[in-house]
Amino acid sequence: MATYITEDCINCGACEPECPNQAISEGDDIYIIDPKLCTECVGFHGDEACQSVCPVECCIPNPDLRETEVELLARAVKLHPDQALPEAGELDEATSRFRNPKWINAGRD
Repeated sequence: MATYITEDCINCGACEPECPNQAISEGDDIYIIDPKLCTECVGFHGDEACQSVCPVECCIPNPDLRETEVELLARAVKLHPDQALPEAGELDEATSRFRNPKWINAGRD
């Protein structure tokens, strides 16, 4: 599921430079995330970088766009063909929120 930014966004812009996929851009009233570019930071970080810097915690997984860890990693590999990303079996709590105890214990899948 791609992350999206809720209407609670205060338009601060903290999230945009944190995205490893350049999926975040400034919209008319709030920042927006392109779901075709969002990988929920799988392959890069153990949590969603945008959410980790958001002062109002408005970057959340979109329940209408559910995707698996494998699908998100495949997108990251496609978006970054020249970058060495971990294989699915090599993902760990530092490279996938799906394996990060912080998110597992919160029931966020």
